[in-house]
Amino acid sequence: MDQKELRILENRCIQEEPPECMAACPIHVDARAFVGHMGRGACLEAWKVLRKTMPFPAILGRICDAPCRDRCKRREAGQAIEIGRLERVCVKTPAPKQRVLALPKKEKRVAIAGSDLDSLTAAWDLSRKGYGVTLFASGDRPGGGLLELPEAILPQDVVAEEIHELVALGVEIRLNSPLHDQSFLSDLPLGFDAVYLGLNIGAALRDENNGVFAYGYFQHETRSPVWLAAEGRRAATSMDRYLQKVSLTAGREKEGPYPTRLYTRTDGVIPLPAVQPQDPVHGFTPDETIREAGRCLQCQCLECVKVCAYLERFGAYPKKYAREIYNNASIVIGSRQANKLINSCSLCGLCEAVCPEDFAMQTLCLEARKDMVQKGKMPPSAHEFALLDMAFSNSAQFAMVRHEPGHKTSASVFFPGCQLSASDPAKVKSVYAHLRRVLSGGVGLMLGCCNVPASWAGQEDQFQTEFSRLRDQWIAMGSPRIIPACSTCYRIFKTHLPEAGILSLWQVLEEKGLPEDSCVKEGRPLAVHDPCTTRHEPGLQQNVRSLLHRLGQSFEELELGRNYTECCGFGGLMKNANPDLAKTVVQRVSGKSSADYLTYCAGCRDNLAVSGKRAVHILDLIFPDAAVPDPGVRKRPGWSQGQENRIRLKEELLNEVWQEGFRKLDDLGKIVLSISPEIQQILEDRRILISDIQKVIHHAESTGETLIHPVTGHCMAAFKPYKTTFWVEYSVSGSGFILHNAYSHRMEVAGKGQS
Repeated sequence: MDQKELRILENRCIQEEPPECMAACPIHVDARAFVGHMGRGACLEAWKVLRKTMPFPAILGRICDAPCRDRCKRREAGQAIEIGRLERVCVKTPAPKQRVLALPKKEKRVAIAGSDLDSLTAAWDLSRKGYGVTLFASGDRPGGGLLELPEAILPQDVVAEEIHELVALGVEIRLNSPLHDQSFLSDLPLGFDAVYLGLNIGAALRDENNGVFAYGYFQHETRSPVWLAAEGRRAATSMDRYLQKVSLTAGREKEGPYPTRLYTRTDGVIPLPAVQPQDPVHGFTPDETIREAGRCLQCQCLECVKVCAYLERFGAYPKKYAREIYNNASIVIGSRQANKLINSCSLCGLCEAVCPEDFAMQTLCLEARKDMVQKGKMPPSAHEFALLDMAFSNSAQFAMVRHEPGHKTSASVFFPGCQLSASDPAKVKSVYAHLRRVLSGGVGLMLGCCNVPASWAGQEDQFQTEFSRLRDQWIAMGSPRIIPACSTCYRIFKTHLPEAGILSLWQVLEEKGLPEDSCVKEGRPLAVHDPCTTRHEPGLQQNVRSLLHRLGQSFEELELGRNYTECCGFGGLMKNANPDLAKTVVQRVSGKSSADYLTYCAGCRDNLAVSGKRAVHILDLIFPDAAVPDPGVRKRPGWSQGQENRIRLKEELLNEVWQEGFRKLDDLGKIVLSISPEIQQILEDRRILISDIQKVIHHAESTGETLIHPVTGHCMAAFKPYKTTFWVEYSVSGSGFILHNAYSHRMEVAGKGQS
């Protein structure tokens, strides 16, 4: 991604767009920040916000007509915030001390004709830019129309104090100037490098002299105080550009009010009327001020951050993340601080679904992973466990391809996927048996993984290689229609093998009917959790709901369901890269309803179960198991048990369906382990498989390479079957072994004479 692409991507995130109030203000006062400070009673901080963009805040803060209210988002849920009244409260409090700094003096001199608020603003801005400014006032006091306002609204000493600030900046004020004398105005440009003609002054000169600038650009009602200030500010900018000999028009699209792309959701916001001061003359009391400011929505988008624990965890929003990821990719030597950010995304796409501008954080993260892999910068530990598990699923221990017994061809092929096979192999056998009963033309079976872990890990070459193997197997079967049981497999096949005519298992069951013993005995409603990989599959989602209706199962919809469903923390290999975040994600999903959950993804069901949530897979209802009367409490099988389940599923299918008498035996089967529940949990948390433990003990017992603890007598052994070294603490007990502890690392263990 080059800088141009980065800018385009950053621009799609609208979080930094100004709120409506700020964009509607002719001089762009940050009303959101100002009101926020007022709501906390922080008048000094609110003063600083006004001073940042408001000229003469003690004056304008008292008389601002607040056109920002016309676009205040609070109007969609009550009444607009009384920003003008809040400004008056603020500027009546003592102002914090400030040192007004001007730029170094320039040789150019400018004249300002008039002393209304527009002229005063132009003088203020130009003097701070370093120009020598002379302001011509028609009366014996500067201030123009400001002097006509009632003392109760704008005290004259306030006007005098603010104009004194101009003098302190070096502005020369000439009083009693004949501003309506045409000859005076005609001669005025001769003594200055640029001239501003203020309100109602010198209309005849406006388009006839270079360097002469006049009031009237915005063509607004002349007596609006904030519009007067905007006129003076624009004039000052034009004069500065003219004197600097740069473009007068470039990059000025956002002077004055302009539209903003910031999206702020007001659905569900309780409508509240504006607070009415008990004393309209003196304005809000401190309590009324806080209550009125407290109605402010503090407009921002953050639609993606609100629904995504991942985006929330890293403390920013997509625009900033895009920059972090870009900088991460640009590092040649040094630590890549954004690696965890990149690898923690579940790639679920919820951010894109809720974003008004369709910002796809998942696309950015996946492309970054691919880039890191291609450059050899992907940390080897980030996704290795998932890739090893994928390799296991594609090995001879689990993978196989068969036509239905008695058939030499297959009209369709059932692809249960690795997760359902690991979670509940009995359901795989039940589904396959049912499909053979209701479908004609032969129903083949393919066991294996769709290889999405490689895709999620950014290992694009590996994914393409492995998927090509799947494609070749499919072609060798005669290119049958594929029926996946897993929504992730469904999406992978639909994307990369569309010619296979992918048909979801749920559509087949809806069209061909359910087993006769499918029924729901309890009427307890379930909350439907849609897998995130069905986000853009409304038909598939509806198939599941139709099946629930047919089963007589009552259900409810989650607030974030269907197109806006949340990932359970399994997707994108989040659990591998950031297990703590994955726990937060699934707990967050689990807490969205007090009802038991129903889902149709084995990974989702098992993740929910680990979080303590009662959850069932829809297959638990369609193919009830008398041995499991309450599937909602079924535990997730551990990593080791999951692999063992796949091995046994293949063995049982070959024995029971194809009658091949298959049984795979190896030396590891001789290593019988005794493992306590506490140690089993340690293995789960550390992603250590039982087979890894068996390999270490087999190696240690075969070679004698063990350490013996002198007190406990426990053996300590290490073995590196692949990139990871495993350490196991165990003891011998009869014909087996008791496991006491295990951990893994990537260090090299040096032998004697090595360093």
